[in-house]
Amino acid sequence: MAEPAAAFLTPQQFSRIRTLVYDQCGIDLKLGKEELVKARLGKELRKRNLKSFDHYIEEVVNDRTGEALIGLINALSTNFTHFFREAQHFELLSKSIVEDRPRRRTDIWCAASSTGEEPYSIAITLLEKLGPNASIRIMASDISTQALSKAQAGIYPEARIADIPIALRSRYFLRGIRNSEVLYRVKPEVRELVQFSRINLIEPFSLSSQFQVIFCRNVMIYFDKPTQEKVVTRLTHFLEPGGLLFVGHAESLNGIQHSLQYVAPAVYRKPGNAKSHGEGPRR
Repeated sequence: MAEPAAAFLTPQQFSRIRTLVYDQCGIDLKLGKEELVKARLGKELRKRNLKSFDHYIEEVVNDRTGEALIGLINALSTNFTHFFREAQHFELLSKSIVEDRPRRRTDIWCAASSTGEEPYSIAITLLEKLGPNASIRIMASDISTQALSKAQAGIYPEARIADIPIALRSRYFLRGIRNSEVLYRVKPEVRELVQFSRINLIEPFSLSSQFQVIFCRNVMIYFDKPTQEKVVTRLTHFLEPGGLLFVGHAESLNGIQHSLQYVAPAVYRKPGNAKSHGEGPRR
């Protein structure tokens, strides 16, 4: 049986999608990703009952609500992560936060939170070191609304938490069964520490504070060098003096202009002295 016309992706259509995604969210779709794009966006075509990728592209471009564009971004976002990914970073986070005590509140931004495993790992790390009565705020953002919805729910299949020690599982997760599947949900006292919001890192945005620590891991690999430089400059602006920026181990700030100092693999510090330990970031 012949493949439906809507399933074909021409080089011209791929080029248009590639340009659209780059202009709107900074993702640099490399040549060779045609099959991935065809598979993921083909589902969008079927869902919208469209006959071709040309029709789909026009719908995205002409949709003034922005919902079609968000759907495209959701479809192409990888959203792969797991709890305590790149464990050395959480060990360094734990050490740096303890050294920075006492202070009124610990403020951290997880700038590519995906489906929530990373910000919840940060929250658990802080609770383990600072205790349940510590004042903690974690801002978690992502470009994908689908990922953010899953993150806010905080529900994960058993396989996703298999590497978490049993003691931590019992302290910070609730076990349940739904449709014969074992699921774990992050406990309310952990979820309430994390505030989720949608942020596109390449678009102008404002935040009301600076942060001691910013995690922006495993997202800049999708950007070209000029976009990486732009994003790092923005992240640095929201990092308090002496604060740490964590990027993914597969990423590097080599080859781009920035003002940060190397601390450890994929960890950088903003020059300057940290704020007074008696004060939290101003609102």
